[in-house]
Amino acid sequence: MTQNRVSPEANKDKVVIFDTTLRDGEQSPGATMTHDEKVEIAEMLDEMGVDIIEAGFPIASDGDFEAVSEIARRSKNSVICGLARANFKDIDRCFEAVKHAAKPRIHTFIGTSPLHRAIPNLTMDEMADKIHETVTHARNLCDNVQWSPMDATRTEWDYLARVVEIAIKAGATTINIPDTVGYTAPRESADLIRRLIAEVPGADAVIFATHCHNDLGMATANALAAVEGGARQIECTINGLGERAGNTALEEVVMALKVRGDIMPYTTGIETTKLMAISRRVASVSGFPVQFNKAIVGKNAFAHESGIHQDGMLKNAETFEIMRPEDVGLSETNLVMGKHSGRAALRSKLGELGYELADNQLADVFVRFKALADRKKEIYDDDLIALMQDEERSGEDRIKVEYLRVVCGTEGPQEATLRLAIDGESVSADATGDGPVDAAFNAVKALVAHSARLQLYQVSAVTEGTDAQATVTVRMEEDGRIVSGQSADTDTVVASVRAYVNALNRLMVRREKSGSDAREIRYTDAAG
Repeated sequence: MTQNRVSPEANKDKVVIFDTTLRDGEQSPGATMTHDEKVEIAEMLDEMGVDIIEAGFPIASDGDFEAVSEIARRSKNSVICGLARANFKDIDRCFEAVKHAAKPRIHTFIGTSPLHRAIPNLTMDEMADKIHETVTHARNLCDNVQWSPMDATRTEWDYLARVVEIAIKAGATTINIPDTVGYTAPRESADLIRRLIAEVPGADAVIFATHCHNDLGMATANALAAVEGGARQIECTINGLGERAGNTALEEVVMALKVRGDIMPYTTGIETTKLMAISRRVASVSGFPVQFNKAIVGKNAFAHESGIHQDGMLKNAETFEIMRPEDVGLSETNLVMGKHSGRAALRSKLGELGYELADNQLADVFVRFKALADRKKEIYDDDLIALMQDEERSGEDRIKVEYLRVVCGTEGPQEATLRLAIDGESVSADATGDGPVDAAFNAVKALVAHSARLQLYQVSAVTEGTDAQATVTVRMEEDGRIVSGQSADTDTVVASVRAYVNALNRLMVRREKSGSDAREIRYTDAAG
């Protein structure tokens, strides 16, 4: 076994960043990522300097196990961690996945609050014994073991202190204190960590971590408060992705520590100039757009419209910006591309935006860029990002949009004619509906057999102007499976249909993972 244990005294001012985008983040309804997307995100996290990557929940599915194993094999710098419930089967499966990493970690957990203890119907003593047995078992497999008392912030103090001591004695090297339902507040968060370190025997020999959810909008504040209380590991996700209202956002805690080092004298190993690129990529593959006013990575995070603000910015940027856009990898938006731009200029610009393309990839993107430039006079950075994200989403799709024509206006019903390529075969249908989008969606339903219910339909402009591209996000649910799809186009109806089809492609992947018959995806050609 590889020795990974590090004394918390080794660097008391270093805050370890534990990213759980691929585990807790992926648990967001509709945020399921493909195997290749998980591996890609993991490599970006590794390159960015994330200390620990929680790559997944290996026992959840064969797909999760394979993704964690592949990430473990490819990891260069990060510790690769897998999640396991408090039983030998979960822990064994977890270790089988992470053991391929140069630096593996097992993260095992059990719910310790009264509400969570009632689920397995265990007494306090029975749960304590289970914690000792399972942490010991994990430590016998791996020298780097993290243990979490789920819903710690609603667990009785005496019992929490007791089980933390048991986990430490059993060999846990990191003790994570989760605020599983976003219940705590900053002062409580700091006091809880501080008291555990002060009163639990052996606490000085392990690293304490904090894992905060954002149900009351305080995840970042609670995580930073825990650091003040002595925690030296923050669990977080890119864009704050996660169940319900999400998790502590990695970009927020990292930049808060960087900008306010005067009052929080702690460091991380994150290369912050890579934050914007990974934020955009996670938003793309998860189907969860970043809200415009999101701290650090939101579209408006460095935008200024007020006259007073603009005047101040022109005289001295520090009047209204506490960090520079380039600190997080944001390039200034300029009108530098158009229909006369060549391949070399496009390659250079995409490189600035974080996209490195092989010659064949550039050739494909260049065709789409020229088509966009013919329809849109001014090409902004955000237009190019939307184009690249659309290209990535459509690469392996079994269903693709070939042709769409809609008839709309004040007199209804509206009409749509649609042709799809399904596994390379063209099929078409005509449909009507209450508006052009509804008509187009009905045409899709006529060609693709599914019972999915549309949960979300959202349209946002990529840039300004009447010729702006529209980014459309849809979320669909079928038999408990939730999927999201996205697409962008200067034609909102086209973007809508492509987003809908993108979601259906993801739904087919989910069907395959669950063992359903994903081959049955179309009816007889409706035109025939």
